Amino acid sequence: MRENEEKEMATTAISGKIETYLGAKADSLLGFKSPKIAKERLHLPGPDFVDRVYAATDRNLRVLTNLQRMFGHGRLSGTGYLSILPVDQGIEHSGGASFAKNPDYFDGGNIIKLAIEGGCNAVASTFGVARKYAHKIPFIVKINHNELLTFPNRFDQVLFGTVQQAYDMGAAAVGATIYFGSDQSTRQIVEISQAFAHAHELGMATVLWCYLRNSAFKKDKDYHVSADLTGQANHLGVTIEADIIKQKLPENNGGYQALNMGDSSYGKFDKRIYTDLCSDHPIDLTRYQVANCYMGRAGLINSGGASGANDFEEAVTTAVINKRAGGTGLISGRKAFQRPMKEGVQLLNAIQDVYLSPDVTVA
Repeated sequence: MRENEEKEMATTAISGKIETYLGAKADSLLGFKSPKIAKERLHLPGPDFVDRVYAATDRNLRVLTNLQRMFGHGRLSGTGYLSILPVDQGIEHSGGASFAKNPDYFDGGNIIKLAIEGGCNAVASTFGVARKYAHKIPFIVKINHNELLTFPNRFDQVLFGTVQQAYDMGAAAVGATIYFGSDQSTRQIVEISQAFAHAHELGMATVLWCYLRNSAFKKDKDYHVSADLTGQANHLGVTIEADIIKQKLPENNGGYQALNMGDSSYGKFDKRIYTDLCSDHPIDLTRYQVANCYMGRAGLINSGGASGANDFEEAVTTAVINKRAGGTGLISGRKAFQRPMKEGVQLLNAIQDVYLSPDVTVA
């Protein structure tokens, strides 16, 4: 009896802390009950997700084993949710800009220590970081990057190594970014689809950063984070064999409409995606992203975003939106590693508490 009471008290404390972080948004996010796409139409996360969903695909036994490794590690083990620490920013955003706040993370070993101490399911980083630790925590090797040293800067993703190297390191998965909508997106799609096919042959899972990149997407709003355009990027990502999709949390909608104003013609869309399938509520916007992941057959993990003044509040808010939308977890880096390790662990644990909380349910 006492053990049950202690568990109930712990659960109540976590729920109260989540509501505190959400503040004025608590009622809107926790009370949302009318999504445009019903949860019954989705393949939702759960302890049996690998058996129920991935096992029905053409993924071989070794891929399923590595997916199970990730879902079975850390504080979220056995829940069907993922908490991943990504630290590839030393290349993507430059080492100085990323690690000046906390120079210890110039040493890649500390990245892995944070992921382990923080109870993460897996860690995603660059070549050269984690061979020593590949047996201690599932490792996702990011195989391409935007190098940000060419002058003037250009925005392209180039391969930094091979899938075979990632396999030799003992990686559980490979990760890659495609800048959908960019001048180089066609080449990137071909490169990464081939790389992912090779990764699956070798038994590794695949994680795709499905980011948009085109200056034309910035008009009256920044449509790089519109539900319709990011949703289509997700759909393309799943089609080229991404097992897990990483996407920015949507902030608006109507990208296709905005880019079809005047004499312009862009893409193809149906107005029902804005009326019948989505509203302007953040959980609905994110659910549309999940729907484009083959109705959740590929797990959607949203990114945590840049570090700022309200990191804990923003991270917990993003986790609540992702979970209630039917997503699979959060992949949060800068908010965690750009602070002392103890605080970084606390932030990662705050995110994980959302997915552990029985009071935060799928809408």
